[in-house]
Amino acid sequence: MNKYMLTLFLAITSLTLSAQEKSGVTITVVIENVLNDKGNILAGLYTEENFMRGAGVDEYATKAQAGELSFEFTEIAPGDYAITVMQDFNENQRMDFEASGMPVEPYGTSGSEMAMGPPSFYNSKFTVGDEDLEIRIRF
Repeated sequence: MNKYMLTLFLAITSLTLSAQEKSGVTITVVIENVLNDKGNILAGLYTEENFMRGAGVDEYATKAQAGELSFEFTEIAPGDYAITVMQDFNENQRMDFEASGMPVEPYGTSGSEMAMGPPSFYNSKFTVGDEDLEIRIRF
């Protein structure tokens, strides 16, 4: 009987330990300057292949709140990524533009360089290794 109890204990212990194993890293994203409570905050985590081309590797959405806002992308595999965020004032799930082509809604990327024109993966990318990261973004 003790042999069976020991086997059962070891099986439960190994299941518990494997359930606690972490696969990938956590990327904490901090948006430093949400200016108002209007609309939603939309964010995406992208690879070079899907940057600015539709759905990301992971996505996040929440109601906008003025001030600093943070959220996480979890279990992210090593590699090069970029993050885009925007405040969708009218909740239409896309960036709106003036007739001149300038965006009318706040946005930012994981790169610190905000050049004229659309963001590029090259200027926005960062590398995920085996340690958790914090990425700070300003609109």
